[in-house]
Amino acid sequence: MAVQNLRPDLCIIGAGSAGLSLAAGAAQLGLSVVLFEAGEMGGDCLNYGCVPSKALIAAAAQAQAMRDARRFGIAASEPVLDWSQVKTHVKGVIAAIAPNDSQQRFEGLGVVVIRERARFVDAAIVESDSARVRAKRIVIATGSRAAMPPIPGLNEVGALSNESIFDIAELPRHLIVLGAGAIGVELGQAFRRLGSQVTIVEAATALAGADRDAAEIVLARLRAEGVEVLEGWRAQSASPHADGIALEILGPPASPPATEDTIRAAGSFASTVAGGDAGGPRKSLTGSHLLVAAGRKPNFDGLNLEAAGIAFDKRAIATSPTLRSTTNPNVWALGDAAGGGFTHSAGWHASVFVRNVLFKARTRADALPIPAVTYSDPELAQIGLTEAQAREQFGDGVTTTRVDFHDNDRAQAQRDTEGFCKLVIGKGGRLLGATIVGAEAGELIAPLALAMASKLGVRALTSPVLPYPTRAEIIKRAAGAYFTPTLFSKGTRTLVGALKRIP
Repeated sequence: MAVQNLRPDLCIIGAGSAGLSLAAGAAQLGLSVVLFEAGEMGGDCLNYGCVPSKALIAAAAQAQAMRDARRFGIAASEPVLDWSQVKTHVKGVIAAIAPNDSQQRFEGLGVVVIRERARFVDAAIVESDSARVRAKRIVIATGSRAAMPPIPGLNEVGALSNESIFDIAELPRHLIVLGAGAIGVELGQAFRRLGSQVTIVEAATALAGADRDAAEIVLARLRAEGVEVLEGWRAQSASPHADGIALEILGPPASPPATEDTIRAAGSFASTVAGGDAGGPRKSLTGSHLLVAAGRKPNFDGLNLEAAGIAFDKRAIATSPTLRSTTNPNVWALGDAAGGGFTHSAGWHASVFVRNVLFKARTRADALPIPAVTYSDPELAQIGLTEAQAREQFGDGVTTTRVDFHDNDRAQAQRDTEGFCKLVIGKGGRLLGATIVGAEAGELIAPLALAMASKLGVRALTSPVLPYPTRAEIIKRAAGAYFTPTLFSKGTRTLVGALKRIP
């Protein structure tokens, strides 16, 4: 096979969210672009992550709505599931979105797409089986995949990840989920609603990065729906069993479950998942399927980063705040390769590259707060600092306001009043963060993301006239609550009393 030699303006490795966003933008701005992708166009998000999981969650929500219909005066019923048709639905959603990420579309934009695995030859050259590319600017956007902790027997039992869970032949009778982060909680609840028995095993604290008040509401709903959530339990070994899989787990000692911080202090996440005996109780779980949702690892295998002098560790490539490699000025890392973690942060990273490299701006990747949403029911959305983080950083300079959905008229009409909106406010009314837990929380976080990106204070949230009745009113009420002590204070009443005498 003849090897083609290419000298584009930009070489991108990885056609996931970050790589595609950058390739489209750069090509439309007139740059010559070469894009390498060894797997599926669209990467993890389209094929194994965000899109299929949200499609599955939507199917599960319909099943749960049938069970909950009685609260509206409609006869409730237990749904009859056709797993093959649920999978058809999931694949149909992927197929509907896939053209946006397709090779054909990007070639139509002028991008040279090479469906082969790329590797570095030196600091400025990337090659595959059929191409050798020398580019002044090289971007690594290779994404991440599920991390498999070193638990004895895990490989032998056919443990699933988000890359394989959507293709299983039959609905799990009993799904054991290892990890209670966003992925574990979302998929655990979805499979429970579809009819599986579900047990979630978490070595630390479930939804550890979330506001604790909000996390407890989500976890209470999961448990009410029949999901068993075991916090502080560590997987020790897995083995085949007559029922499918046996997972030996070690429980917490008398002290409280480990937190995210204590896990970091003790070592890697994997070492605590499969760590030694800490004196806690032991038990064996048996299930039909085991899903591992215990963190992610970047896809650096085979890239030969050492040949290019690129510094990296098991989490990310070492970059400056502008996402440029700290050891190779020809290279940038975007998305999960730079520790991004979300599809929307990958898109933001592509924007940072375009602003800095093409328009010579000085935009930092950390210039804007990145929202995070757990698509459970109720949803849990956060941006900026949680209350605990803010108090640790600013101490007594932090004020919080909270309004419950119980006091929101639209939530009452929908018979769905679980959750709240909490604003975290610093001195001078500065918005430090926000948490919303409840139906449609992921949608409701948007105006707060806009406010924080625009550096607006809490006062700005009190200004808009919002339609009634909407869930969004809860944000305005939470903002207004910050001013309530001043508005109805003795001093304000005295002022009003004086003003009323003026004709």
